[in-house]
Amino acid sequence: MYRAPRLTATVAAGASVVLLSTACGGGGGQDANGDWTPERHIELIAPAETGGGWDQLARTTERVLVDNELVEQEVQVENKPGGGGAIGWADVASTPDDPHRLFVTSPPILLVPLAGESDHDHTDFTPLAGLATEYMTFAVPEDSPLESFDDLVDQISEDPESVSIAGGSAPGSMDHVALAGAVQAAGGDPTELNYIPYDGGGEAMSQMVGGHVDAVASGAAEAAPMVDSGDARLLAVTAPEPIDSLPDTPTLQEEGIDYDFNIWRGVMGPGEMTDEQVAYYDQLFGDMVETDDWQEEAESLGWEESYMDSEEFGTFLDENHEQSAEILDEVGLRGDQG
Repeated sequence: MYRAPRLTATVAAGASVVLLSTACGGGGGQDANGDWTPERHIELIAPAETGGGWDQLARTTERVLVDNELVEQEVQVENKPGGGGAIGWADVASTPDDPHRLFVTSPPILLVPLAGESDHDHTDFTPLAGLATEYMTFAVPEDSPLESFDDLVDQISEDPESVSIAGGSAPGSMDHVALAGAVQAAGGDPTELNYIPYDGGGEAMSQMVGGHVDAVASGAAEAAPMVDSGDARLLAVTAPEPIDSLPDTPTLQEEGIDYDFNIWRGVMGPGEMTDEQVAYYDQLFGDMVETDDWQEEAESLGWEESYMDSEEFGTFLDENHEQSAEILDEVGLRGDQG
């Protein structure tokens, strides 16, 4: 059984950001006190197609920062899909000393390198903030004969090729690992899965509704639009307890399957950021998560409060890396030791 660590909410510093830039340099400006502020727009990269969890996080962050006037410079969201996130990570890694180029992140930054599918891992970047946590769901088309997660596992056990299950991450990454762990906990064989990867949960859901796959493993927020429209329904959610945003969806625990899995989400920057640049973003994201707008958006998307500052997020990533390696070993998906 895998239980990802529950994140502890912390109270962010409440002081407002000082945004008066007085000097220029390759990475931005520093004022007379040595405080750094951006000197051009901030690029916030979502390393996936539009409509998925990374895209939702990037666009929600951009909207809250701008609407609450927490930044003087523009924030521009860019989608760089491919390789389960590896294309976007490589793009940020190519400018290691540019503090204006950030990316939103989640467990694939640990899992994809461990699966041997990326040249860059979390140690190549600077952790800036852990922002939210949500849970994985397992969805089927509204007219599917599958009525429960046990039904799905039974069909996998009887004829693995007869049921295709899509995810918005690469083989060996978040959606695949969450699915494999749940199937294993339910008594199935995770090595028999017919897993179909897409570049984002939104695309995976669209493929299912279009009849191209039989089920989808995705974050709760990614599944919500298709559920709300009546095109899909959820078999189960990986939360340890029922969640308010999905009152009619049973947890795996309620179905007698001893398994839960959470999806942490955050922001990272390039690897060569200075202490002053990290301090700027620490303050910025700490202020953001305290706004009413952020808290309302998080509630509507089913995100739980789990803010971590840069130092806390870095410690969390190192600890979670070790746990992720153990999980991949258990389900036979680790590929970095080839």
